[in-house]
Amino acid sequence: MTDIPRTCWGGLATNKAEATGFFRVAHIGGVWWFIDPDGGRFLSKGVVSVQFDHDNIKGTERRPYREACLRKYPSREAWRRAAADRLHGWGFNTLGAWSEPELARAGTSPLACAAGVVYLATAYAEGRGWPQCDLFDPAFERFAQKRALEICGPLRDDASVLGWFIDNELQWGPDWRGENELLPTILRDAAAPHTRRIAVALLRERYKDVAAFNTAWRLSLTSWDDLASQPVAPPPFNRNFLTHDHAQERDPSRARYFADCDAFAGLLAERYFAVSAAAIRTAAPHHLVLGSRFAYVPPPQVIAAAGRHCDVISINCYDALPGPVIESYAATGRPCLIGEFSFRGDDAGLPNTQGAGPRVETQADRAAGFARYVGAGLRHPNLIGYHWFVHADQPAEGRWDGENSNYGVVTINDEVYPELTEAMRVVNDDAEWLHEAAASAARRIVTPPAA
Repeated sequence: MTDIPRTCWGGLATNKAEATGFFRVAHIGGVWWFIDPDGGRFLSKGVVSVQFDHDNIKGTERRPYREACLRKYPSREAWRRAAADRLHGWGFNTLGAWSEPELARAGTSPLACAAGVVYLATAYAEGRGWPQCDLFDPAFERFAQKRALEICGPLRDDASVLGWFIDNELQWGPDWRGENELLPTILRDAAAPHTRRIAVALLRERYKDVAAFNTAWRLSLTSWDDLASQPVAPPPFNRNFLTHDHAQERDPSRARYFADCDAFAGLLAERYFAVSAAAIRTAAPHHLVLGSRFAYVPPPQVIAAAGRHCDVISINCYDALPGPVIESYAATGRPCLIGEFSFRGDDAGLPNTQGAGPRVETQADRAAGFARYVGAGLRHPNLIGYHWFVHADQPAEGRWDGENSNYGVVTINDEVYPELTEAMRVVNDDAEWLHEAAASAARRIVTPPAA
């Protein structure tokens, strides 16, 4: 391993930035970095869901990984020490989402902790669904403040906390889960009256009269009052996430309709990110707001809202290479953190029929995929971290949601995948130098806003 002087957190111990005792972000020489509590330039190299009580088999309470670890280790604390030290040995310095926070101090050196997902909108929407949870209701602000205090407040002075994720993979428009647009969803019923009023006001601003609106949306309303009070069926347009209807795309009303949808998504995102970020910063003023883990590239208005309110934009990107996706967020001038990515090997004896990300033939192919993906990402000046999904393989029978894939750095019996983890060690060790080389590309990135 290359002998690189590092802080106890794993940041670069040379050419330090100002140390504040907590993690922050900084734009230095055209490249974004985390700055660790000791002032070291830091890239967040993490693994997601490092936990003893790993996935249960769908429909049961059985947790095969826990069963294996109970046989292998004398205690949970012994497993934590071993797991933390293995992560360090593979060059990782961060606990990704849904990991056990106790691991941060369990090993011989500390780990940064990005384990916390606050689930502000998700919890507020429970029983009502997103986006019908009515984010423009003043109750959302009160809820966000209370929940952030409960989740983030107890750790507000913990230097190991990298930051907080707001939510995970909210649906901002059509994706693999369906073709739903947020605007017609709100107009379809009266479940979110405060947000519906915002939607109607937006449309009244965008059309000179209700007749023009009827033409674009293929409706027959008699007045704007109809829009405010009656359910509105969506017009015959859709944006399928996987396929395109070229006949629809030639319809002149289509572009106007989807422009309306994107404008509304931007308004909703502005409200969501403004309220959520303020609540987290009040509860944990020393910690970073890490965004809401976008599952795919949403409308540009949504990205812009995230950039205005979050310290970091988090993205889950299961493409073979991340460059184009990172570039989609770069115009905000904010740094990006990849919260999930992975490759699945068909030689691991798992079905690999449920779950995201490329399937490859062998563990050697997984290792090569990791090296290509991370190497490409680090050459982008905006990328300041990458978190592999996930620590242990999923059950062959399928976890709670049916996923059954070879995502782990260890098997479900806690056996290490040597080809993959050796590639991780090599790449992680050189990551800072790859990222520093991104300075030559920084000219293509929008200059970040003044602090």
